[in-house]
Amino acid sequence: MNPRKTKADQSEATRAALIAVGRELFATRGYANTFTDEVADRAGVTRGALYHHFRRKEDLFRAVYGDVERELMEKIMARIAPSGVRLDAWERLRVGVEAFLELCLDPAVQRITVLDAPSVLGWDAWQDIDSKYGYGWLLRASLQAAMETGAIEMQPIEPLAAFIFGGLMEGAMLIARSDDQEATRREVAKAVERLMQRQGSADEKRGTGPQ
Repeated sequence: MNPRKTKADQSEATRAALIAVGRELFATRGYANTFTDEVADRAGVTRGALYHHFRRKEDLFRAVYGDVERELMEKIMARIAPSGVRLDAWERLRVGVEAFLELCLDPAVQRITVLDAPSVLGWDAWQDIDSKYGYGWLLRASLQAAMETGAIEMQPIEPLAAFIFGGLMEGAMLIARSDDQEATRREVAKAVERLMQRQGSADEKRGTGPQ
């Protein structure tokens, strides 16, 4: 047995347990009403062990947010790249938007990703994590592919991606605060699809493109 490996495994298990408990509490109570003492207690570790991995509650939240974002991306990727099926660039873009908004019905995604992350982490850090793990980078890639195949007119990618992603996040907030979340999700999805359709290729705008 390798003692170093065993110690590393234990450390990783402790970190994973803290993230799992933190995710549960942040999702149900929100950032402000989650306390590190309870996280450590529920994870079965000492406060010292918690602070060894996460110096501040914000650091734990950052790790939880990254975990939620990676899981979100895995689910979206499964929708836009289903086994044995090849979707065209426009359909991948449309399906990705639908999947993102459907996943925003999940209370954990709503509380952690949509409502708390921007204010807790700050805009720059939130954007940085999203660019690595979140839907923002996939949206840019999907828009670029749609442009290259002619489904969307060629144009600067960053302003367009920022415009659509901003609309999606505002839509996600509407969903989270709605009394009828499913109805609001459908309305937001239709609104975003109409916005994307207005970016259609020049041929489509002249009525000569694919129908």
